[in-house]
Amino acid sequence: MSQLTIIDLAAKLGLSKSTVSRAFRNSSDINPETKARILAMAEELGFSPNTHASNLRGSKSQTIAIIIPEFGNKFFSLAIKGIELVTRSKGYHTLIYVTDHQVQNEATIVRSLSNGRVDGVIMSASGEGHEHNHIKQLRSKNIPIVFFDRNYDDINTVYVTGNDEEASFKATEHLIENGCKRIAYLVINKNISIGKVRMDGYAKALAKHGLPFDDHLVLDTVNEAEENCKDIRQLLRESRPDGVVASVERLAISTMRVAREEGLKIPDDIKLIGFSCLDITDLVQPSLSVVKQPAFEMGKIAATYLFESLAKPLNLKEQETTILESTLIYQDSSKKS
Repeated sequence: MSQLTIIDLAAKLGLSKSTVSRAFRNSSDINPETKARILAMAEELGFSPNTHASNLRGSKSQTIAIIIPEFGNKFFSLAIKGIELVTRSKGYHTLIYVTDHQVQNEATIVRSLSNGRVDGVIMSASGEGHEHNHIKQLRSKNIPIVFFDRNYDDINTVYVTGNDEEASFKATEHLIENGCKRIAYLVINKNISIGKVRMDGYAKALAKHGLPFDDHLVLDTVNEAEENCKDIRQLLRESRPDGVVASVERLAISTMRVAREEGLKIPDDIKLIGFSCLDITDLVQPSLSVVKQPAFEMGKIAATYLFESLAKPLNLKEQETTILESTLIYQDSSKKS
C-alpha cells in the first residue's frame, strides 16, 4: 500500500479529495465523524500524506523545526516534550535537528529550512557574536523563529530562558556560605549566552562576599567527556578549588568522576553544585546539588509564542525576553562538612 495516494483513499471512502485533505490538515470545517472515519481508514491502510509535497502546492507545511545543540542532556529532552505538547495540539509535526554545538552546522540546517520545509523554528543557539546571516535569511522568508535557553541577542524575536544569572549567583553564594573560598566555574564555551550570564552570576556572588575573581578557576572546556575530564583533572591538581559551580549537566557529572579518580571526597574535600534536570540526582553518591531549570515549561512557552507569531507576525524592535524561575535543590554534594 506504499503507493496509495490521497485520491485512492478518497475513492475507497466515497468522499471527495478535498474532504480527505481537510481531515489531514486538521481543518475545523469537517464533520468530526467523517474525519474520524478518514483517519481510521488511513491507519488501516498504512497511508500517510506527504506534507512536504502538499506544502509545495499550498501555503503551509504544518511542520515546526526544533534546533538544539545536543541530545545528551535531560534539559533538551524535557524542553522538546513541552514543545511537542503544543505542536500536537495544533495539528503540527516536528522535525528535530542537532548542531553538536557547531554554528556551522546550525547555519547549514537553518539555510535548508528556508525553502518552505517548515512554517517556523524553535531554536537553542549554538554560536555567539553578531551578523547571523543564516537567521536573517530565515526571517526574510517570513519564517518566524523563537529562541529558548540560548539566544543571539542581535535577532529581534522572542527569547524564553531561565533566571540563569540569579540562579548561578545563589548557587555560588550557597558554596561560600558552606565554607568555600576557592570556587571554580566550569563552562562549555563561556562566550555563548548562557555561559556568559551564568558566569556573571558567579562573579557577582564572589564580589558580594569579598572573594577575588581568579581566571585560573574558570575552566572553558569542550562538550566531549574524555576531553573535559582531562581539563577538570588539570584544574583540580593545579588550582586546588574547594568548590565547583558546573554551568552544564555534563560538567557536573565529569567533576564527580574525576574527583573520585583523584581520591577527593565530595563534599569533604571539594563541594559541587551544577545546572541539571536529571531526575536521579538524589540517587548518585553523594546526592548532587543542582539548579533545576523549568525545561518542560520553557518548551511549552516557546512553542506557544511561535504559534502566536504564525497567527500574527511579530514586528519587534528589540528582543523580547521571558524569564522563568529555576529551582535550587541543595543535597549532599554541597553540604557543610
